[in-house]
Amino acid sequence: MNTYAQPKYITTNIGRIAVYIKENTFDKVPIIFLHGVYFDHQLWDSQIKEINDRTVISIDMPFHGNSREIIKTNWTMTDCSNMLIEILDSLKISKVIAFGHSWGSMTILRAAHKYPERFASIGFCNMPFQAASKKRKATFGLQHSILVLRNFYTKQAAKALFGKVSLKENASLINQLQRPMSILSNKQVKQIDKVVILDAIDATDLIKTLKVKALALKGVEDYVPTPPNIETIVIEGGHISPLEKPYEVSKILERLLQ
Repeated sequence: MNTYAQPKYITTNIGRIAVYIKENTFDKVPIIFLHGVYFDHQLWDSQIKEINDRTVISIDMPFHGNSREIIKTNWTMTDCSNMLIEILDSLKISKVIAFGHSWGSMTILRAAHKYPERFASIGFCNMPFQAASKKRKATFGLQHSILVLRNFYTKQAAKALFGKVSLKENASLINQLQRPMSILSNKQVKQIDKVVILDAIDATDLIKTLKVKALALKGVEDYVPTPPNIETIVIEGGHISPLEKPYEVSKILERLLQ
């Protein structure tokens, strides 16, 4: 469990967002971590504990973790990117290194495309960027029909997100998904999936025209494709690389911090 700080709550266009700050007096660019769907800020515990030379920030994305007071009904990915900038403004951070997982990467990409001057460098971890196909939308419709069987739904989600070898070698990964996911209502799961997966527009052009130094990584069993025009490291595992291969992710993170 991440115990480095109690959350600071920052009011954004979406609602009150829980922000966790590990302060450091070293005069280096701070780093901020954003997690993916169904997880929370603790996704990054292994990486954060290794960073002691700069201020480290992580957040709970809307409806996740302690970010429960979401006041905007029909929020979008654009709102998420605005939320990130509002957090940086509130903390009086003019420039940051940003590292995101999945939804977190999608948020950072959109914010950095609009405000490149606010980002020193970016890490995209397991980032979806293509619009959902009709088949994928239909699949989620079927999956949502079994949300009433939450334990079964969570296990199926785990099989889709984690690599097969990862689950075989570390069965506790399911528990690391079940813990943060258990606080989400069925309605919230559907809304989050709609905003982040089903309604998200294709971001290929945003990647191709990005003006910020970026590095990407994905799992060999990951469902996301390799982003264009960005150096991408492929590692073992599936879509949840920070938990499946924490050491490898930390080594890639070191390159962003140089």
